[in-house]
Amino acid sequence: MKTYDWLVLGGGLTGAALSYELAVNGFSVLSIEQDRDIQGATRYSYGGIPYWSGTTELTTQLAREGIDRYQHLSQLGMDLDIDIEYRNIDLLLSIGLNSDPKTIRSQYDRFAIQPKLLDVNTACKLEPMLNADAISGAIHYNHAHVNPQNLIRAYLAGLIRHGGEFCIDRVTELNKEGVKTLKSTYYGQNIAVCAGGLGRSLLKNSGISIRLYFTHAAAIETIPSPLKLRSLVMPAITERFGLESEATVNDELWNESDSELLPPSIDAGAIQFKDGKLLLGQLSLAHTNPNFCYDLKQSESQIRTQVSNILPAIASVSGTCHHCLVAFSHDSLPLVGAVADNIHIFSGFTSPFLYVPALAKRFAESIVRGFNHDGDRLLSQLSPHRF
Repeated sequence: MKTYDWLVLGGGLTGAALSYELAVNGFSVLSIEQDRDIQGATRYSYGGIPYWSGTTELTTQLAREGIDRYQHLSQLGMDLDIDIEYRNIDLLLSIGLNSDPKTIRSQYDRFAIQPKLLDVNTACKLEPMLNADAISGAIHYNHAHVNPQNLIRAYLAGLIRHGGEFCIDRVTELNKEGVKTLKSTYYGQNIAVCAGGLGRSLLKNSGISIRLYFTHAAAIETIPSPLKLRSLVMPAITERFGLESEATVNDELWNESDSELLPPSIDAGAIQFKDGKLLLGQLSLAHTNPNFCYDLKQSESQIRTQVSNILPAIASVSGTCHHCLVAFSHDSLPLVGAVADNIHIFSGFTSPFLYVPALAKRFAESIVRGFNHDGDRLLSQLSPHRF
């Protein structure tokens, strides 16, 4: 009977990054992912790295460590012949016609790095596909960006290179000895739950309550397009964040097994990857059932309608609407640390591509030093017991 040092549940960005960092630090690791092809929130993410977005000493330090980590990850990708497509890109945050640009700009005063407020003409010169008649201006940041799927492939290939293992299976139960799956039982001294929105139900089924939540998100992945979108375009006011905040006010509502807590929100945006594919999105819905039957046809129509207002040239590009769960916490900070004697959580990242690489490294190194995570002052602030 083989017993691993760590069983890591989930093979998206959080699980792949943590598995890799644990293996690099000499632990025996088995990463378990239920989908053969990369799915979930990572697959349908823009891949933005908002290194400018720190608002406190904690988040500013995390942002600094996060962006620095990409020097290593870019080299890892090169070594494995996987281009993670790390680059700098213009981020344009569109301001609606009914909003005052200066008022919207003032809401960004809290960030560590300040943006530029652009008038309509300047914004459209940076991104010619913007509909000048639909905006009153835009907020501009120099932004970092990566290909989400390639980054995960690099992490998982690095895991294997350092002696770790990866399998496709669905976890059904956690226990002190390890986990049960549809196919087998795997034994591990420690378990890290990196299963995104499914993490809440996995832990709940093991008698562990945690303030981890999820939205059902929909986004459209298009076929490669000859159209060239130069920038990452998103709204200056993100409706999803308000939805998440309101959805966590009453934790008891999440004990209802099949309840829509709030009507959906839509944040019209788009990014284009190196292969020409576009990602258009996203629609977010707070529903307590992780297996809720999403109406993808209706969601696609709603997303395209909103995107057509801001970026009309790309709104009709042929593509497929996909559904995933997006995990988040009560205070928008991730949950990192032990929730039981040998069970840990590593989830709830509102800015995963910024925070996950650095925190995965910190997590693994804290274990090497023999700490529980309270021994690392930064990690202790992210403990799931902080609420």
